[in-house]
Amino acid sequence: MNLPEPLNKQFSSLMDDVSSGRLKIPQFQREFVWEIKKSASLLDSVVKGYPVGSFIFWKTRERLRSVKNIGNLNLPEPAKGDYVNFVLDGQQRITSLFATLKGEKIIRDNGKEEDFSEIFIDLEAEEDEKIVTTEIDNREKDQLIKLTDLLHGGLTSLAQYPTRYHHKLEEYKKRIESYNYSVIQVGDVPIDVASEIFTRVNVGGKPLSLFEIMVARTYDYEKNFDLSEKFDQLMDSLKNVNYETISNATVLQIAALILTKECKRKIILNLDKEKFVDLWGQVADAVERTVDYFRDYYRIPVSQLLPYNALMVPFAYFFYHHNDKPTGDKQKYLQDFFWRVALAGRYSSAVESKLTQDIKKIDKILNGELPKYDWPINTSPEFIKDNGWFNAGSSYIKAILCIYAYHQPKSFIDDSLVNISNYWLKQANSKNYHHFSPKHTWPN
Repeated sequence: MNLPEPLNKQFSSLMDDVSSGRLKIPQFQREFVWEIKKSASLLDSVVKGYPVGSFIFWKTRERLRSVKNIGNLNLPEPAKGDYVNFVLDGQQRITSLFATLKGEKIIRDNGKEEDFSEIFIDLEAEEDEKIVTTEIDNREKDQLIKLTDLLHGGLTSLAQYPTRYHHKLEEYKKRIESYNYSVIQVGDVPIDVASEIFTRVNVGGKPLSLFEIMVARTYDYEKNFDLSEKFDQLMDSLKNVNYETISNATVLQIAALILTKECKRKIILNLDKEKFVDLWGQVADAVERTVDYFRDYYRIPVSQLLPYNALMVPFAYFFYHHNDKPTGDKQKYLQDFFWRVALAGRYSSAVESKLTQDIKKIDKILNGELPKYDWPINTSPEFIKDNGWFNAGSSYIKAILCIYAYHQPKSFIDDSLVNISNYWLKQANSKNYHHFSPKHTWPN
């Protein structure tokens, strides 16, 4: 086991690591939100020798999706195969130090620009007063020096200040450059361990989702592959056909089952990055062909009506291995599979394990064989009466609604076809579903 290693890093070493790309901020961290006044306060603590908290770095050869620039400075990619340190805790402080000491201009999401070169040292301030400040009104010009000028201005620039300030100029510069930042370096652990550390040290923050970790892990600079962008592109295409509610976890399960025939979280986290990146285009194609099949053959017009999102998984697996639309026995066997899953509550629990089992059934269908099923379904009138209470979240009810949708429900007012959309069905009550069947026909 790689135990955390305590380290000390001085100003120049820390800033060089950021500038060179050896220290990166993973993209699952939140955006830089510290305002310039808070950054000035951090540097005031540094100048006074106060503790500013420890940083936690994760040392790894993994290449994650990371922040590409801070302000106007593009951060380089490290050499392939080299170790990189990713910031697990202390991103706001690291970014604040870097932006301040480099004098960067930061443009916020709202378009507002903050110039971090406008942070000054007040040479008249006492030790118990604010030495690093952004408040410069009512101060003499020669009693203020920009922090960036102090660090990078050179002797000629500093010599222009009154002699009485020379000692402070030298002292403050020395304090900043020699300040020892406390670093805890986590060894070369797997990404799921690193993400767990990130979650635990960021108290109050929500745990990283599987998709967020995979976005970071599968990022490929050379191939210009960004899973987050690729998934958004896929959802944009599915939105045009009302299937945009397919979850990102579902797509990850499809990829894992194609590559390994398993889809548990640990399996997904350990997928070969190169194979995953190379497979993505075929996964997206299989998803789109599955959606076409659900819409055209089963006449399920929107993803909100699917009994389970997970039904996408075995069908996308099928279409990955089958270039054409199924016909004959394959078509009948797939239809049998669909309704057995939908009407039996198959994916109401232990979804990952059941998907792994069901892929074996899809393999049989691909070979033209009828699978054997070990779960019953009951379509008797009595069962429907007992279990058909309206609940828009029920897989059983959705399966019945899919049957109704197949017959294209019509308005009770003018007999026109009902326009069904995901937006229209978001509200989980019977009001928006009454076009399928009059309310009084539901069991009561």
